[in-house]
Amino acid sequence: MTRTPASPAPLAARALLPGDVVEIACTDLIAKTGQAVGRADGMVVYVLGPVPGEHARVRIEMVKAKYAVAELIEILDRSPERAEPFCPVFGLCGGCQVQHLAYAAQLRWKRDLVAHALRRIGGIEGATVGFPVGMENPRAYRNKMALVVESGERPAFGFYAARTHDVVPIATCPIVMPQLDQTLAALWGAGADPATASAFSGAHHVVARAGRASAQSVVSVTTEQRSAELAGAGRALLERLPGAVGLTNSFEPASENAVMGRKNLTVAGVPELEEEIDGLRFRVSPASFFQVNGTMVAQIFAFLAQRFEGTERLVDLYCGAGTFALFFAKRGARVVGVEENPHAVREARANALLNGVEARATFTSARVEAWLRSKAGSEALAQAGVVFLDPPRKGSDEATLAALLRRHVPHVWYLSCNPATLARDLAQLTGGGYRLDLVQPFDMFPQTGHIEALAILRRPDVAPLGFEPAAGV
Repeated sequence: MTRTPASPAPLAARALLPGDVVEIACTDLIAKTGQAVGRADGMVVYVLGPVPGEHARVRIEMVKAKYAVAELIEILDRSPERAEPFCPVFGLCGGCQVQHLAYAAQLRWKRDLVAHALRRIGGIEGATVGFPVGMENPRAYRNKMALVVESGERPAFGFYAARTHDVVPIATCPIVMPQLDQTLAALWGAGADPATASAFSGAHHVVARAGRASAQSVVSVTTEQRSAELAGAGRALLERLPGAVGLTNSFEPASENAVMGRKNLTVAGVPELEEEIDGLRFRVSPASFFQVNGTMVAQIFAFLAQRFEGTERLVDLYCGAGTFALFFAKRGARVVGVEENPHAVREARANALLNGVEARATFTSARVEAWLRSKAGSEALAQAGVVFLDPPRKGSDEATLAALLRRHVPHVWYLSCNPATLARDLAQLTGGGYRLDLVQPFDMFPQTGHIEALAILRRPDVAPLGFEPAAGV
């Protein structure tokens, strides 16, 4: 009997080592970091610089069990969707992740982020995901900036570097509103002037917010304790800041990384500016729970207005300073807003009065899940035709979503800034019987890896309202 020799086992691919130079085909981007994703020798490789569709030569810097991190050497095949970054510190500053991707490609990529999260995390197949509503000019949109202050002979101002707490000095920022960019320049000037430099003694952060409609701004300086130096130089500092109507001292931060303190004191002027969006007036402070892109808030208003009749009783959970509650009330709805932060609730009540809808919009300061267990919460859900949710990035919680399921609320509209937690929470709602009619993304944060998305759900025995995907940009 002749025995056929066994074929030799295939050699395993050589493990990547730091210092190896390899070529990769880039297929995707990591939303949090903007790093491109490719493969080499069967291992996932992350590298900052390429965009999807490009081939690149990279040098391996670090190897983990399931992935490697590399440094870009050169782009071998340039994608037509590559864009020239317009900020001189892009790639160093952690504020933007995708300036090197053309804006139309950013929107397509963000739509895929949402759809992929629904499938992978939520297990939701076949969902209708609209093309993201974008901006005609996706720059100079942020109405708030939070600067890190570095003390020294002269104070310096900047943002944290990507993935670190190293500070990148910032002289100008093309993402913030022009008035805030001017404020940034004025802060550098004030830090170099002996008459005002003492205002930043012991400062950790400077937070500034501006209103597009009013051209007003307010600025807050965060210190460990109440600052006598800021109080002494505050009036002179306020006069240097363009359009500034108020300066506050935020102090006693809850943690080392907190940008704002638990206490606020008005140093000069008034603590709030006025803004107007789609005919609604808002008075907001640097600490307000208020969206950073007023143009995109108006787009969400317009989208909701296409089918919102204004006759419903509505519950707004995680309502912040009442941005959407006031929109619903202005259109005739009776709204109950719930928000844990008492400062935000005070602002919401004041803004309801400012817009003449205080009789139709009431606000409660409470943890959402605790309020829903109360008699008031149970009764409000029983009467609601719509529940609107706009939770923080961590999403809602199982107890809140379970309460919506128990009460059979006819319509749930869930606005989220995190596709992953949105998908997780939609899995619970659809698993409990809700039908997902549409997820419509809105590009609240151009040039970054973040995307806002509005999910429209209804009970299966309730007729759809007829929301249609938006037209995009």
